[in-house]
Amino acid sequence: MTDTTTSRSESRMLIDGRLVEGGAGTFIDINPATEEVIGEVSDGSVADMRRAIGAARNAFDDTRWSQDHAFRQRCLRQLHDAVVAEQEQLREELILEAGCPRAITYGPQLDAPLAEGFTYPAKLIDTYAWETDLGDAFVPLTGVRTTRKVLREPVGVVGAITPWNFPFEITVHKLGQALATGNTVVLKPAPDTPFTATRLGRLIAEQTDIPAGVVNVVTASDHLVGEELTLSPEVDLISFTGSTAVGRRIMEKGAATMKRLFLELGGKSATIVCDDADLNFACAIGIAPCMHAGQGCANPTRMLLPRSRYDEGVALLKAMYDNIAPGDPQDPSTLCGPVISARQRDRVLAYIQQGIDEGATLLSGGKEQPRGFDRGFWVKPTLFVDVDNSMTIAQEEIFGPVLSVIPYDDDDDAVRIANDSRYGLAGNVMAGSLDRALSLGRRLRAGFIGLNGAAGYSADVPFGGYKASGIGRQNGTAGFDQYTEIKSVAYPAS
Repeated sequence: MTDTTTSRSESRMLIDGRLVEGGAGTFIDINPATEEVIGEVSDGSVADMRRAIGAARNAFDDTRWSQDHAFRQRCLRQLHDAVVAEQEQLREELILEAGCPRAITYGPQLDAPLAEGFTYPAKLIDTYAWETDLGDAFVPLTGVRTTRKVLREPVGVVGAITPWNFPFEITVHKLGQALATGNTVVLKPAPDTPFTATRLGRLIAEQTDIPAGVVNVVTASDHLVGEELTLSPEVDLISFTGSTAVGRRIMEKGAATMKRLFLELGGKSATIVCDDADLNFACAIGIAPCMHAGQGCANPTRMLLPRSRYDEGVALLKAMYDNIAPGDPQDPSTLCGPVISARQRDRVLAYIQQGIDEGATLLSGGKEQPRGFDRGFWVKPTLFVDVDNSMTIAQEEIFGPVLSVIPYDDDDDAVRIANDSRYGLAGNVMAGSLDRALSLGRRLRAGFIGLNGAAGYSADVPFGGYKASGIGRQNGTAGFDQYTEIKSVAYPAS
């Protein structure tokens, strides 16, 4: 496999406007497709994190960053231009450190979020409802006719904690909205994919007018370094994307300082295929869990087929899965690359074994090492059928290329099964008519629904989940809202 890049990976962290080494030395970044070392990156210490938090606090409290809308807009556009100038180098870097297939970098991994992640929030600065006039009214409490206004102001210091599966996309959407609303940020990337964040740190320091301390990037191999963000009273909001288990820990640890929270967590999304759907088209969604080796929180990892067309649908899915093989992420034709680490591979394989043990029918894939991949972290695209929704593989987020196919009786039964989950991030409905698809979509307890093959994810569309899939929404005006505080102001009417 090719393991080269034309880019210069940045090893240093960004703290208070300076690119600095880590107090705990360095740690290595591994290519999950080859297990080869990509490079070394600064290993931040607790002291480094506390310095970054202090810098962000000072930048918020002592500069005009939070108040100067036009300046923030200009800086975001500078950052967009700086990243575009290194877009191809960043593409190679993402393929190496995240193991994401090259084809996906032209969509959700890089090109799509880069097109909008900074530019949409910059534009929204002009039209967002920073001030709402409630008009004049007689207030019985004071006996005075009063003018009332509602102001939106930045929360303060944001601790942004990002995962390894879509490191650029998630980071850009967090930074874009947090900065556009006037907050300062301490970014803590996952240790598996640090170079996306450090590259952004270098570009901020060298190519933009963003003041020192407004953005800080702390890389660390120790997850407890990131927990300083949750514990510190100087941090006002945690913006976290990752597992539900870690999200719960953040809620618990942040309770002492009354942290504001945005948590985008796990999912176990279902696709309902109606009996009047185009079955070939509908079943094509079934390969979505293979994209990027299933490492996506909104992946539709449960497919619900009507009993009247169950055998037909299963045959189509088997033919698809038998013809999907893991491949070199450098190859433009690859859909399913490696999983991120040996630990994640072993976790996914354990779930596959559990599916077998609990009685699901393994129709394709399985636990065997794919041929030709002696190095790297690989899992075969795996298809289970005859799955009961109570089984572990239907209830828990696997985060690997595994699809569970579940039969259902009628529309009510399909909705019941789809909603029988502690998660509620996303879902899909495939039906013969839009009216039927929309009717079922309205009944799903999930935050992001696709009908008849559509997917609405973009910078202006709120994204987030119900139930254990999180709190708050990323993107759109709803995303702006969560990075702001509400201040009501009243004064005597003139």
